[in-house]
Amino acid sequence: MNLKRIVHMTIPVRDCRRSEEFYTKVLGMKVVMRTPPDLKYGMVFLRVGNDYLILTDSETPLNVRNDDDNLLHTAFAVESDEFDAALADLEKAGVRVIARDERPDGAFVGRSAYFHDPDRNVLEIIDLQYASFRPLGERA
Repeated sequence: MNLKRIVHMTIPVRDCRRSEEFYTKVLGMKVVMRTPPDLKYGMVFLRVGNDYLILTDSETPLNVRNDDDNLLHTAFAVESDEFDAALADLEKAGVRVIARDERPDGAFVGRSAYFHDPDRNVLEIIDLQYASFRPLGERA
């Protein structure tokens, strides 16, 4: 198999309409499609730059532990010169940043901030400088 890229990621939410408002108004994503309202589970398809994210009605969000230390999250890149403004936008929208980090080394290098969506799914914005790892088996 020769996979080319990730087409989309799906985040489970309890209320697609409520989450759509958060992801579009707070995070600035664009709606590209919604499933018809007569389907058992609603879905909202969002564009993030050249990528896609799907919000799907679910009884169980990703943060099933319901804590701030959950490592299961979805990360979104922001430009370096927009990172501080993005943090200010979160604060203005009443979104609490649960952790901040500035990684000078590791897998993903840069400043990052973690926060919850309305269902307490953990999200990250990162001023990604570079990915500092090599594929497994590749020599230095």
